[in-house]
Amino acid sequence: MPINVDDVMQLFCHLSQQKGMKAAVKHSGRGALLAGATAFIGGLMGGPPGIAVGGAFGGLLGAWMTSGQFRPVPQILLELPPAEQQKLYDEAVVILRRLDWTDVAQLTALVMGNASLQQKLTAVLINYLSKELRAEIQYGE
Repeated sequence: MPINVDDVMQLFCHLSQQKGMKAAVKHSGRGALLAGATAFIGGLMGGPPGIAVGGAFGGLLGAWMTSGQFRPVPQILLELPPAEQQKLYDEAVVILRRLDWTDVAQLTALVMGNASLQQKLTAVLINYLSKELRAEIQYGE
């Protein structure tokens, strides 16, 4: 059966939910922008000392903002744009293409019944989250 992107996303959601995976996606660009903006404003208001104070304040505020809140991985996966889902799908298909299944429930049962498949797919998911999204991953409730 041809493998559908939505089926693979549902499989990853189930797998990550079973493992209790949560991730915090870091938005380092926002933090850098905030640090730069506060240094600029500090420079306008206080000259060179204002740049230092504004940069320090903005850096701390930016670090706090970008630390990220942990959210369940299934929620993150379902919010991915189609192009990002396709990237994850492309990596998963290499592992799933040899399986014979009829619907997403059967596919999920096949994967959850095979520790090797679970490990390979979990590795794909962790790699995607940490490299593509630069997310920090946590396990357990």
